[in-house]
Amino acid sequence: MTEIQQNKPLISQLLDTWIQGEASETYALANYANAAAIIFQNVSAVNWAGFYLYHAETNTLALGPFLGKPATALIAPDKGVVGQSFTSQQTIVVPDVYAFPGHIVCDVDSNSEITIPITTASGQKLGVLDIDSTERNRFGKQEQADLENFVQALLQYVKLV
Repeated sequence: MTEIQQNKPLISQLLDTWIQGEASETYALANYANAAAIIFQNVSAVNWAGFYLYHAETNTLALGPFLGKPATALIAPDKGVVGQSFTSQQTIVVPDVYAFPGHIVCDVDSNSEITIPITTASGQKLGVLDIDSTERNRFGKQEQADLENFVQALLQYVKLV
């Protein structure tokens, strides 16, 4: 294992190993799907994990690969936690979704949420990683750092969407 790999969170290492093992580096949609599954299976107390992918021609975030209950198919930038994260280009951690103004309810069992924008180094906005939990206050600083690292690892495999 390289020194770089040793410094990566385990979840990012799982992503790299899985994608490279499948030789799917150029299959962006498949990699988004496996990334959602890796999160869903390896991050505790998660009831929804998936992606909203940006479509510039319609200025819309469209539901992408996910695991969990059915979700809102289209979100406008600035709407809900996902849209606000996309527009601000900031990770948003919501300890209690019912206290977040404008929260879009998809699963009434969700109580907390984290969203991480997916943006290339050149500034191309690709979408948002969205993760929900039934636990309040589920996502702390370490999960935020690990998931932001995960998105950076994922970026090398999804630029083609």
